[in-house]
Amino acid sequence: MLFGAGGLKHEEQIIVRNEKYRYLDFCKDISYICRNFTIIKAIYMLIQFSIGNYRTFKEKATLSLVASNYDKTTREDDNVYAEDKFGLRILKSAVIYGANASGKSKLLEAVEFMRWLVLNSFRKIQIGEKIKVHPFLFHSDFENAPSYFEIIFYHNKILYRYGFEVTKEEVESEWLFMREIRKEILIFKRQGEKREFHPVHFKVGKSLQRQEMLRKNALILSSAAQTNNKIVEDVIDWFKNLQILSGLREEGYEGYTINRFSQPGNKESIVEFLKAAAMGIADIAFKKTGINDIPADFPIELNDNLIKKINGEGAELFTDVLTKHKKYDKNLTHTGLVDLSMGNDESSGTRKFFALAGPIFDTLQNGYTLIVDELDSKLHPNLVCKISEMFNSKEINQKNAQIIFNTHNSNLLSSGLFRRDQVWFTKKDRYGEAKLYSLSDIKVRRDNLFENDYLDGRYGAIPYLGYFDNLLKRQKNFFLRQQNKMISGKKKTKN
Repeated sequence: MLFGAGGLKHEEQIIVRNEKYRYLDFCKDISYICRNFTIIKAIYMLIQFSIGNYRTFKEKATLSLVASNYDKTTREDDNVYAEDKFGLRILKSAVIYGANASGKSKLLEAVEFMRWLVLNSFRKIQIGEKIKVHPFLFHSDFENAPSYFEIIFYHNKILYRYGFEVTKEEVESEWLFMREIRKEILIFKRQGEKREFHPVHFKVGKSLQRQEMLRKNALILSSAAQTNNKIVEDVIDWFKNLQILSGLREEGYEGYTINRFSQPGNKESIVEFLKAAAMGIADIAFKKTGINDIPADFPIELNDNLIKKINGEGAELFTDVLTKHKKYDKNLTHTGLVDLSMGNDESSGTRKFFALAGPIFDTLQNGYTLIVDELDSKLHPNLVCKISEMFNSKEINQKNAQIIFNTHNSNLLSSGLFRRDQVWFTKKDRYGEAKLYSLSDIKVRRDNLFENDYLDGRYGAIPYLGYFDNLLKRQKNFFLRQQNKMISGKKKTKN
């Protein structure tokens, strides 16, 4: 298996898994690792994300990471970043619950779509090509209407509000505002063919218009990324460092993790991380290969790219990670180490946990926002709790990084790690429309048994299984009738 040379981009996706083990020293060990991080001054924090008419969301839905006053006395120091300039209290994490097919993944997919369009619409969507947006299809008034996206974030001590409305044919509207002190300033705005640019902060807008670089199927922000505008650079930088991972595919980030921890001085961090999770791994080694060992059936374009990176950029090519486990004799005395292949010998859970290590460390070290779809997929509930605890910790998460994920792991609701304003639910009605709401919207008492109440259906967002119960009854009756027929047939044969 080729993991890549010189690292991979953030677009690949991943999740983690693990088996049963103890976690007593997990966060203590991770705290030690995180204290060795280089201090990063830039802050990348998501404040609010809204969508409308996208996939299963017909009406506007908003995920907010602004801490509510309703929970002001609950884990305030650990779970909330207090921003003094604008008086904001920003949550470091959010968890989303809901039944299968209720919209949890589609909500996070919407963030990914927005990110992709910002970074790629000018370069990768050709003139006349359609935009691959997916409106709400279960209502005739919405299937051809524009889809709505807006995001508010905090970066380099500036508040940005950016959004757009798009159909498959064109960008119908787009806007960017910034707030440095009190008043929000319009940087640019488009509505159909009408465009408005700030005369000082976005002089490049008129230049792009004169050069006919503003296409109807590409965002102004994406087009302006080709220029040297400072505001655009900051916004693009925030989107580039927004990490979005799928819970079902970790392969792409194995190469990313290898590249990160194969650098001098970084290997110790990943080893300690794996040790803290009690996987029985004492050490790791990275298995390198050369140009002559690249498989003959490897795609020509990728082969040429790898050779270019190795020869021209000094990159290294890795084929596997070797995990070192302790070896014992018949007296259970430690006699040495045995090597196992990460790709061939380790469990899929260990591979996924290893692959997730790179994004987690990158996010914590740089204060980024990490979004993970299906974090609990094949992952032990206790480990999900510990990953959550890393982000909801003032000592470990010193750069105020954020994690947002969806899950079916109800244990988190009774873990004491989350405030009510950090817990969200998605619920789909009989007409196919999903709704998004927070536990704090329900106004439940803080000492309620959240896990029990959720599983009892008091907050909604659980599957209705009445039809399933009826199906089981019908199947049971069917088998009873079949059994009775067989018994009756046997009696007739005897007679």
